[in-house]
Amino acid sequence: MSNIDQDRNSLLRTRRGFLRQAGCAALQSIAISSVIRDFRLINSALAQASGNDSLPGYKALVCIHLSGGNDCNNFIVPRGSAYANYAAARQNLAIPQSLLNSISPLNGDGNEYGFHPNCPELAALFNSGKLATLFNVGPLLYPTNQNQYKNKLVALPPQLFSHTDQVTHWQTSLPDQPPRTGWGGRIADILQPYQKELITDESNKAKISLCTSLAGANTFEVGSVAQQFHVSTSGAVTLNGVTAGSTREATIRSIAQTPQQNLQVDTFGEILDGAVATGSILNSAIASTASTTWTTLFPTTTLGNQLKMVARMIAGRDTLKIKRQIFFVSVGGYDTHTAQLGNAANPGNALYGSHADLLNELSESIGAFQAAIEQLAVQTSNASLTDSVVGFTASDFGRTLPTNGQGSDHGWGSHHIIFGGTGNPSTGAVRGQRIYGTFPVLQVNGPDDTSTGRWIPRTSVDEYSATLAKWFGVNSTYMPVVFPNLTRFALPDLGFMNA
Repeated sequence: MSNIDQDRNSLLRTRRGFLRQAGCAALQSIAISSVIRDFRLINSALAQASGNDSLPGYKALVCIHLSGGNDCNNFIVPRGSAYANYAAARQNLAIPQSLLNSISPLNGDGNEYGFHPNCPELAALFNSGKLATLFNVGPLLYPTNQNQYKNKLVALPPQLFSHTDQVTHWQTSLPDQPPRTGWGGRIADILQPYQKELITDESNKAKISLCTSLAGANTFEVGSVAQQFHVSTSGAVTLNGVTAGSTREATIRSIAQTPQQNLQVDTFGEILDGAVATGSILNSAIASTASTTWTTLFPTTTLGNQLKMVARMIAGRDTLKIKRQIFFVSVGGYDTHTAQLGNAANPGNALYGSHADLLNELSESIGAFQAAIEQLAVQTSNASLTDSVVGFTASDFGRTLPTNGQGSDHGWGSHHIIFGGTGNPSTGAVRGQRIYGTFPVLQVNGPDDTSTGRWIPRTSVDEYSATLAKWFGVNSTYMPVVFPNLTRFALPDLGFMNA
């Protein structure tokens, strides 16, 4: 070994040692939430901790981001006595009550509800106990009512109603801090050591990152330590002409592994070698699923193709030796200021148009994904898999209740769905066929309105996300690290997940 290599190894050992010891000191001397910016120290401390060599069982979270701001007012619509207020405010955007896909909640708030006519799959999942709705959720710094909002009595998330800012608030759950990490990434920072660093048997270590994106770079999965793994709808993107096990792959990896006695070049080589190896491992793990015949076919749409790849990766989880996965998928087009309703054949008809098409894609894709997971559970004789995969929606914001003539404008609070599980109310992953949160009073200048038909959220993103994180495996010790603002709100667990 050359002197340069010895010096490099010595430097790396010294740095690792310093981080481990500094991490332990930090955890012993100060509150864990105050070192969120130094997550590497926490990670090093975890690596020294005693405990299980792996996480129990398998779990996956699938975040479906509806980019642009979904018009929740036409996604989940009140029926019965509350419908009149809805129709009066929505005018040409109103969906005929008779065409709604009605749902039958096991709990109630005095109202009746239905999904958009293009969402029969979602209504069926709800009524079978596999899907829950969460009303009027959005980013908040503190619980906020109309009086506090109008008189500026509490701090508000900055740049409300802005696409970029609201997406950041949703994905970080830290509206009052610079967007360094996302809440999915912070979960990965905590749990990834239990898939890699704390596994003593090299062959059983996770082969890919805990976070996988099918929609490119995102803030949600940014960690201080954990990295996002980007995958296309066809699998891992590889170098041109490089296939798993090929001579070309072996040659490239050999070159990348050869020391060049230059730290920068060697580091680049390590990264390249790791990327090629990881891509090869993933593509091999999902190869057998390329010809899988799903009982319920995925739609060949942006969202359908992404969720199909998520299902394929879940099918390859054992080969990938992974116990926890966070997936991010996204579909655009939800910024429906204009052309929200009607098409050439049906002008001005709210049952047609861009938003109706998007909701059709959402419902069909989620329906196919849930069916695929259930099919995998049967094929592999692993009944628990169905209760191990949970999907949830997120979006920039809701939209205004009143029409602008051709569509709707930027809002704040919005309605979302959580799905997954067998439908068993006691043991299923999602406690479905239930409504959570508080449905707003559909009245401009009403008690839930800023003044223009934008709903002031009754439930915070922190509460929504923390409920998912708890199910995923984040315990009470680390919940303040992932969600530093959670203690400001009344319900750290909204109850829509079975522990």
